[in-house]
Amino acid sequence: MANLGCIEINPWHSRIDSLDNPDYRLIDLDAKTCPFEAVVTVALETKSLLDELGIPSYSKTSGKTGMHICIPVDKNYTYEQSRQFAEILVGNIQKRNPKLTSVLRTPSKRKGKIYPDFMQNRADQTMAAPYSLRPVPGATVSTPLHCDEVNHKLNPSQFNIKSAPKRFEEVGDLWEPVLGKGISMDEVLEDLLQEDLLQENEERKMALEKERRQKCHRKTGVKKGNANIST
Repeated sequence: MANLGCIEINPWHSRIDSLDNPDYRLIDLDAKTCPFEAVVTVALETKSLLDELGIPSYSKTSGKTGMHICIPVDKNYTYEQSRQFAEILVGNIQKRNPKLTSVLRTPSKRKGKIYPDFMQNRADQTMAAPYSLRPVPGATVSTPLHCDEVNHKLNPSQFNIKSAPKRFEEVGDLWEPVLGKGISMDEVLEDLLQEDLLQENEERKMALEKERRQKCHRKTGVKKGNANIST
């Protein structure tokens, strides 16, 4: 790889002993046009949702403008099952953060919102490896984080080719649990779907309440932009 001039490493989500079964589920917070503070906000909301569902997760900087959140899972699932699980999860993330996120794949249609990319869980997709350099000014490094490091003071540029080696000596391999014992998706899927239904019910309640208020306004003669009440 050195002879080929490679700077970054982008492996599959599975290892050679089980190529068809990924080790983790990836939520790729793609934020090409968003401030990094917004990425952190969505990462914190995602962590909160996963904690509520009892799902362990591990975060790292992408080394560029986004973040990667990974969930270790049993190797009993295919890439397609992985994608479907991530899609349900991303749906809940988007419903919790509609002002900051969008599930539209076309950047021009997202209008500056963060894209929680579940499609990165398909077969043959790759991710910038933890501890990989990125070919950008400053030679930043995709760096695993302690959960308390994910805050609005976080700056991806602080992890670079000069600072990373000392950090790794001090904190060790924070990414090791991702390749350890994984969760059973079957055990958490029911709770995740229930969360999805709760979100839908809340949206339905809000829509019904909005409709009720509109009907009340019409009955009393209250019109938008007009405070007069007809008798």
